[in-house]
Amino acid sequence: MLTVQNLDKQYDGGVQALKDVSFDVPKGQFLAVIGLSGSGKSTLLRCINRLVEPTGGKIFWNDVDVTAASEEDMRFIRRKIGMVFQHFNLVARSSVLTNVLAGRLGYVNPFWSLINKFPKSDLDKAMHELGRVSIADKAQNRADELSGGQQQRVGIARAMMQDPEMILADEPVASLDPVLAHSIMAYLEQINHEEGVTVLCSLHFLDLVHRYADRVIALNEGRLVFDGLPQEIDDQKFKDIYGRDAERVG
Repeated sequence: MLTVQNLDKQYDGGVQALKDVSFDVPKGQFLAVIGLSGSGKSTLLRCINRLVEPTGGKIFWNDVDVTAASEEDMRFIRRKIGMVFQHFNLVARSSVLTNVLAGRLGYVNPFWSLINKFPKSDLDKAMHELGRVSIADKAQNRADELSGGQQQRVGIARAMMQDPEMILADEPVASLDPVLAHSIMAYLEQINHEEGVTVLCSLHFLDLVHRYADRVIALNEGRLVFDGLPQEIDDQKFKDIYGRDAERVG
């Protein structure tokens, strides 16, 4: 269970990215986070694992106060929270396999990780996760030799190397065409359904929200303006989320 209570985030310069945001996410749910660019979606996801430090409020995950956790405690918390990034965050000159093994860095001896030595069990798991996203044949390729869709699959495999209980996917398909977007979303859906991993995924397009999400929350200028089922987003709620001049296309 994830609980976000009265979360605020103000950046330097006085920019208020999140304002009094509260919601709960039960284990195993696929939650979509929607809103315009700049509405606070990325900030919200990054506050949950404290890649961004909240200004106020509380975040509880599995009854642990994430906002009060020490850096040492956060190392253990982050082991079980995978992150999938919009721009992949791969090491371009390293192999696909090395990038995926980076997901085990929280579990292995730091010295061995520095010289890229991992147990055979981790190597086997990496190949399994690459197989899950249909890219095992690219294990020895450099990451920058792959297409955008393939790189995002590497990002998912890397997140799964953590044996996560929750995945935070920060606009994972924003830079992909519609066909590739559905393929990436299908992998996240599979992980959610088959492994029971809770997924929080920020998205732009409502067709993806309707197809993949169990539930949706919406932000507008950092405030929570909707929390419910995808099919409950009627024309009025759509305008509350995206503005009265927005046109519904999905």
